Amino acid sequence: MGKNSDLLPIVLRDEWLRPAAAAIARRHGRYLDKLAAVERAAGSIVDYANGYRYFGWQWDAGLEGWWLREWLPGAADVYVFGDFNGWQRTEIRMHRDPAGVWSAFFPAAMYRDRLLHGSLYKLHVHGNNGWRDRIPAYARRVVQDEQTKDFAAQFWEPDAPFDWRGDAFEAPAAGSLLIYEAHVGMAQEREGVGTYREFTERILPVIKRGGYNAVQLMAIAEHPYYGSFGYHVSSFFAPSSRFGTPEELKELVRRAHELGLAVIMDLVHAHYVKNLNEGINELDGTDHLYSPPGEAGDQPYWDSKLFDYGKGEVQHFLLSNVKYWLDEFHFDGFRFDGVTSMLYRHHGYIDFDCRDRYFDEGVNEDAVDYLTLANRLVHDFRPAAVTIAEDVSGMPGMCIPIDDGGIGFDYRLGMAIPDYWIKQLKEVPDEEWNIWEMWSVMTNRLPGVKTVAYAESHDQALVGDKTLAFRLMDKEMYDRMDRASESLVIDRGMALHKMIRLMTIAAGGDAYLNFMGNEFGHPEWIDFPREGNGWSYAHARRQWSLSRNGFLRYSWLGDFDRAMIRLVKKYRVLADGYPYNLLMDERNKTMVFSHGRLLFVFNWHPTASIPDYELPVGAPGKYVPVLSTDERRFGGQERQSMQVEHFSFPVRGDDGQDHPRIRIYNTSRTATVYLRRR
Repeated sequence: MGKNSDLLPIVLRDEWLRPAAAAIARRHGRYLDKLAAVERAAGSIVDYANGYRYFGWQWDAGLEGWWLREWLPGAADVYVFGDFNGWQRTEIRMHRDPAGVWSAFFPAAMYRDRLLHGSLYKLHVHGNNGWRDRIPAYARRVVQDEQTKDFAAQFWEPDAPFDWRGDAFEAPAAGSLLIYEAHVGMAQEREGVGTYREFTERILPVIKRGGYNAVQLMAIAEHPYYGSFGYHVSSFFAPSSRFGTPEELKELVRRAHELGLAVIMDLVHAHYVKNLNEGINELDGTDHLYSPPGEAGDQPYWDSKLFDYGKGEVQHFLLSNVKYWLDEFHFDGFRFDGVTSMLYRHHGYIDFDCRDRYFDEGVNEDAVDYLTLANRLVHDFRPAAVTIAEDVSGMPGMCIPIDDGGIGFDYRLGMAIPDYWIKQLKEVPDEEWNIWEMWSVMTNRLPGVKTVAYAESHDQALVGDKTLAFRLMDKEMYDRMDRASESLVIDRGMALHKMIRLMTIAAGGDAYLNFMGNEFGHPEWIDFPREGNGWSYAHARRQWSLSRNGFLRYSWLGDFDRAMIRLVKKYRVLADGYPYNLLMDERNKTMVFSHGRLLFVFNWHPTASIPDYELPVGAPGKYVPVLSTDERRFGGQERQSMQVEHFSFPVRGDDGQDHPRIRIYNTSRTATVYLRRR
């Protein structure tokens, strides 16, 4: 096992990892070797990740013309063609260098009036899979023909570069991140595809008013099938053209920064689309350009292709992609999708029932190396940038600093929390909810491993699943959400919707995430246009008007969410770490915990309202209610007055010491937050 002086800090801090010390040291050594190779090649990882400045279209000032370069080592012949040469496939031949990079030069004098901003083009590639018309991997814009539905790359060179002057935004510090997860295309209320411009003008102000300080954008990289939610990427360097132009996306980011909102990109490096017409699959005619050869290159559960993270050129491609979005579009970080699939050759479809699962032959160590390098790149290039791992496996070291032996993510998604809430609502009557189990799930995280807590995300809003609001109130949402209606189902649903969110944000982690519309209980699932629904956009939108309608209860839920966010920000709840458990009363389904001067009291019991309920507090003082899920302004009954002050009194404990306590009216299905005043 070695002396303590030989152990990495990650092992020194966690006794459970001592038996794996050698494996962790070897894994860290692999990363150091790869980083050293990168630095020998380019001086630094930041300078190494410049593929987007070499491949694709690049202006040569000395020769006065454009180079087009693409890495296609398995190709026998490659041509470039487009509207600038009348779509003649075999007129402009590209030339191969010893590394398998094909290039063609376009002198400005010859192509000035033909190769124009907006020109369409493709590659004509001869490989083992025959002659195929393909889109380059480094294409920065890809558009679809409305009539033929065919995709083509587009030469994109505006007259002037985007003006980023004055944009010096930095993402929120740890302990203050409040994320609003959003999808540009379905953020509008009309039936159709929303645009970057609409999102900038209409949705960013909504997010700002809600109190969130970050927006997490899904489906940014180009993807041929809209209904994939952006997770079957075809062109990794092209922002989706269905939402608008690259400049409009840049304007979205700049405007978000002006509003004080960080913009986090949902980055998909776990897999890519199988398509040959649009994607990078078999781009040079082989099945192993970006993937391992044969079946090893398939993601069988997602009907997609895997990356070969151990291949130097693939590593360079992906790291260049990471830097590209930070550099060219000023994103403030990434939520890395599908990290569990990346980390394991079994893609996480196994029980993680022992420590060995994290270090055995099932681990894809090339992917571990890549993710560590990616985090190093992000934080070297943009120190304030945020990285979030979507990992359900609990891989040790995920959010531990790289120099300490970890992989280097800033946060992990607390994926067990929404799974728990769904299980409770599906399987257990709320009068039987186990509050100790609830507490355990909410607080089950290692010290120093920052967690993004969320009650539900886009995953729970899709057809085939249900949002919390839909699970709680179901069909009654359609005709009982007006304020004049009386419904026990709606009353219960409204109360638990607020309590679940407050519990999650107060106890579940160090950051918080909400999917757009869920904060006000959006009534329906997400269903993208498809053959099965007649290609309808009716469910691929957000009905914001419901949250503004003063006759409906949705506005009450939205008002509560804003008040909850204000409270959390004002008293820095997320930065306070673990909540302090003061009381667990299983009989009355009541839990009490504190964050600093805030006291949280949750009564989950469906009927038991208890006058003069005595409970412990952390320090003597006057306790004043500052937020309650039962307030009338949030659709509650306000059974406990928000004006009542509760003065602590001493009670002699078994230890012979006096301990402060207060008495409250502990109303059923209510969460109340009290502020201690001296």
